[in-house]
Amino acid sequence: MRQPFSTLEAAARALRSGSISSRELVAAAHADADLLDPLLGVYATRFTEESYAAAQAADALPPAERPLLHGLPLAIKDNLAACEGPVTAQSPAHDPDWWRGEDAPAVAGLRAAGAVVLGKTTMAEYAMGRPDPAHDFPVPRNPWDPERWTGGSSTGNGAGLAAGLFLGALGSDTSGSVRLPAALCGATGLKTTYGLLPLDGCLPLSASQDVLGPMAVTARDCALLLVALLDATATDVAGPTPAGCRVPARPSPARRRTACRRARRHRGLPGRLPRGPR
Repeated sequence: MRQPFSTLEAAARALRSGSISSRELVAAAHADADLLDPLLGVYATRFTEESYAAAQAADALPPAERPLLHGLPLAIKDNLAACEGPVTAQSPAHDPDWWRGEDAPAVAGLRAAGAVVLGKTTMAEYAMGRPDPAHDFPVPRNPWDPERWTGGSSTGNGAGLAAGLFLGALGSDTSGSVRLPAALCGATGLKTTYGLLPLDGCLPLSASQDVLGPMAVTARDCALLLVALLDATATDVAGPTPAGCRVPARPSPARRRTACRRARRHRGLPGRLPRGPR
């Protein structure tokens, strides 16, 4: 059984219209993982029974009570706390009893918005460097070419999105950990503004630079996840930007040229680029 949708937005609309159930989406996600994960090393831990139970509860909700991410199966990086299983950070040195039985606030926010957590994805050890094959953890591989790496450190998120094992995920980014795997795997990753999403329940790498960020197939899907993380009461898949978030207008060409000249002068370069031969 393959994932029947190519974007999170399409799956959300289908769920809200009743043309598919959350249990069907979760079953498709687990069937795909059974087939592909032994090769791709996407998951550190899968929450099979718990995700089926959450999907069943989602399907029982009346349509009027269904939030933005109602019944959508998502994955989270294994440096975030989730009540179903331990945080490993893909390190044999880490104590798995940290935050056992607890949800990070961001993970709790996804659940409050209706998401179903499929499991926790592989990563570079403590969100730095590359996965170590010598450790007893799955080694993530790029679905486009399993001989190549996914980029990191949100490695499993990138591989899982590219392979269609899920349509959305939550990662962390310090110096590219959401953006690099998205770029190398052909997905979309959003590094959010510092402090926009709570970091409680996420193992720190750099307290002054760590942020959480959504990962998905498209930019619109990342926006959907971010809206849900900021406002769990949102219900409209194509709804407005949440309060406190301003989407700036695209600057005019004249303003962009002025900004470029100022930036070049600040770096000690000529304000205008030299003209090439005509």
